[in-house]
Amino acid sequence: MTRVLRGIGVSPGVACAPALVIRLEFPEVPDRTVPPDQVEHEVRRLHEAVDAQVASLQELGQRVLQRAGPEESRIFDAQMLMAQDPDFLASVEQLIRNNHLSAETAYEFKALELRNAWSNASSARLRERLADLNAIQRRILLRLVGRAPVQPWADQQLDEQVIVVAHELSPGLTVQLDREFVVGLVSEEGTRTSHAAILAHSLGIPAAMGVRGALALIPNGAMLLLDGQAGTVTVEPTVGELEDAKTQVSRRHRLELELDSVSGRPAETPEGRRVRLMGNVDLPEEIESAVRFGAEGVGLLRTEFLLTGRASPPTEDEQADYYRRVVLAFGDQPVILRSFDLGGDKFPASFQAPPEANPFLGWRSIRVCLDEPEIFRTQLRAVLRAAVGRDLQLMLPLVTRVEEVTAAKEMLAEEADALQRAGVRAAASVPVGVMIETPAAVLIADRLAEVCAFFSIGSNDLTQYTLAVDRGNARLADRFTPHHPAIVRQLRRTLDVGRAAGLPVSICGEMASEPLTAVLLLGLGYDRLSVAPPALPLVKWVVRTVPDAATRRAADAALEAPTADAVLDAVRDAVRDYVDLRLLDPGAALPGRARVATLPPGTELP
Repeated sequence: MTRVLRGIGVSPGVACAPALVIRLEFPEVPDRTVPPDQVEHEVRRLHEAVDAQVASLQELGQRVLQRAGPEESRIFDAQMLMAQDPDFLASVEQLIRNNHLSAETAYEFKALELRNAWSNASSARLRERLADLNAIQRRILLRLVGRAPVQPWADQQLDEQVIVVAHELSPGLTVQLDREFVVGLVSEEGTRTSHAAILAHSLGIPAAMGVRGALALIPNGAMLLLDGQAGTVTVEPTVGELEDAKTQVSRRHRLELELDSVSGRPAETPEGRRVRLMGNVDLPEEIESAVRFGAEGVGLLRTEFLLTGRASPPTEDEQADYYRRVVLAFGDQPVILRSFDLGGDKFPASFQAPPEANPFLGWRSIRVCLDEPEIFRTQLRAVLRAAVGRDLQLMLPLVTRVEEVTAAKEMLAEEADALQRAGVRAAASVPVGVMIETPAAVLIADRLAEVCAFFSIGSNDLTQYTLAVDRGNARLADRFTPHHPAIVRQLRRTLDVGRAAGLPVSICGEMASEPLTAVLLLGLGYDRLSVAPPALPLVKWVVRTVPDAATRRAADAALEAPTADAVLDAVRDAVRDYVDLRLLDPGAALPGRARVATLPPGTELP
């Protein structure tokens, strides 16, 4: 048996626990007909199964409401609507009555028909919706054939720590995790910058994705040793391998002592250069962790979760309440809110969008907002209402044209006027900036600077569009690297243009959360970094430990380097006299992450 499986490390840390293998398969449904006098009985069985599924979803939604909050619980609204879709159920009823089929036979036929239609429409965009549909149809079919539905891991009553192994992890499933017991994630699909990976990273759960063959090669209950940074999964680790893991854990503990020594101190270099370390906030529960880890504001407030899984878009009041909750948590510090970044693989269930051959190059982000003004204007009004007396700023994603910024600012001004006329308490305006996420934006940065209040570089998409590498393609994961010389040069150019125009320039992509890359960014001259909250302590320690001269030396060498490996080598060479590279390179545990090292009984730390 293959003992060491390799994938993509998407969330650093070491975990050791039994595997909980999730196999969500459709049951075998026999072709069965019924006598004419049993037809109505089969129709009733169909609706009883649907009602039971809806009740189960309602119960799960209540549990998530208590554990996570109202926003996350709404993911089940759209699932309940899917289960009760009147057109779909009417087609199943017609098949039962016209062909005297059993409820399960008719349901399976129509369910397969619908799944095929969704898959062929646009598999990238509908992946999360299709996963929800699969789960609903699977549970209804299991009930119809007389089998108890298999509970997904989020719905199990776990009594021991486990590492979840699945084919694919969706954002909707990730937010349901019982984080007391789920200490690691392994999936066959996914990449470092998939949304589920970003959530795992933010929540501090070690994770590896793109681990091909995981379901076939990992028996349920097998002891796993997961390295969430190197992306390796060791099945039934040996004593020696566990000793190596213990060494990593011990190294992490020693580093935590270093981090404790800088806790509460400002993020400034040994020479006294001040660096603002902000937090990225994906979900409401991350507000508290960002504050706890010392974030100086929010450099990226993602808002897509407000739409995910809902049957209808959030109201203006709902949005304003949430945005106000965030700005109040950070006092007079800035909060940069990104307008809805829809499209690609992130269209919500309630949003009707046409299929596209290449959605990542299609209708997404600011393009959707401008083309769907009612959704965008509602968000703009909510932002203005939440910004009263607070430093709330608006950031536009995937801007490639100056006209997109001016159109958005015109809408913002119109909504501010409308609120004032209506007597609604709201800010007269908010600063509007753009995300630099494409080579086009880099090349026209001087023109964008004329209509913007700030730049924020989204390194994930900038890497994807510069290198022509789909960040969601596990096969190309080794080619997706923000250390490519083309990325380094664009980082320098954007900063130079922004500074010449007097604009603040920050990094809010995953680059800023990686300690070695943070050294490179400091050397390039960046003094505003927005990182995943659990990474804040380590990045602050790096800022305070590595001298400016060393970071500048790293950046100068990186700008001349011909390859991504050479860029990383330049950074390592520049900092090795100041930090233990084993703490920063792949394979090292990243401090500040909950349950980042979980070892079985009997493996005491040295």
